[in-house]
Amino acid sequence: MSNPFGEAWDLLFHPPVAHRGLWTRGGAPENSLAAFQAACEAGYGVELDVHLSSDGEAMVFHDEDLKRMTGVEGKLRDRTAADLGELTLKDTDEKIPTLRETLALIGRRAMVHIELKTAYGEVGPLEQRVHELLIDHAGPTCVIGFNPYSHAWFADRFPGVLRGLDSYDYKQVPHMNEAQRESFARLEHVAIARPHFLALHIGMLPDEQVAKYRGEGMPVVAWTVREPGQWDAVKDYCDNLIFEGFEA
Repeated sequence: MSNPFGEAWDLLFHPPVAHRGLWTRGGAPENSLAAFQAACEAGYGVELDVHLSSDGEAMVFHDEDLKRMTGVEGKLRDRTAADLGELTLKDTDEKIPTLRETLALIGRRAMVHIELKTAYGEVGPLEQRVHELLIDHAGPTCVIGFNPYSHAWFADRFPGVLRGLDSYDYKQVPHMNEAQRESFARLEHVAIARPHFLALHIGMLPDEQVAKYRGEGMPVVAWTVREPGQWDAVKDYCDNLIFEGFEA
């Protein structure tokens, strides 16, 4: 595959990417400005998650539910950005950041993998807001995510945005119904998503179909690598890693 993405394409391959920032238990919490600052200082790329607030802002947070990370009951999508920005993360002073704040902090210091947590059947508003923010960001970025229709939205409207299709074996996800499994990304949905690279769970590697895509020039980034031995087991079948819990 040719390289129309410049620095962002090169940074797909190196350095490794810190999953939800370089967070630590008892230290900087996941998806916090402190964790992103630590990743930049260590020379890593950054992976983060975004949801849409009730008033249309892209908020950096992994779960749909607020409880695990803030102790507060309720869904992120039901609160405004201002309300969410007052909540603290995991008994620290860190707050839920907006994507705007996060990109401003990171600047050009790191490649940012933005995982779109698009709600099932609701493609469009989150993608549009993320794109509006990327227009004003000078640093290297890509969007990733499991929903192939989210990728297709970008492919049809803004094909210059670098995109990576996430996937794993949805048969192993008991809370998903069959319609969700059919609609969300598997390797069979590459044709719908039209990604530039694949972001695959380490349990999918090695795989003959993945090797075929990679041989045709589509890079593969493995996630989430949580110990050096896991990386040793898959590094011959992919091009980079998204990691946490150790220094890659």
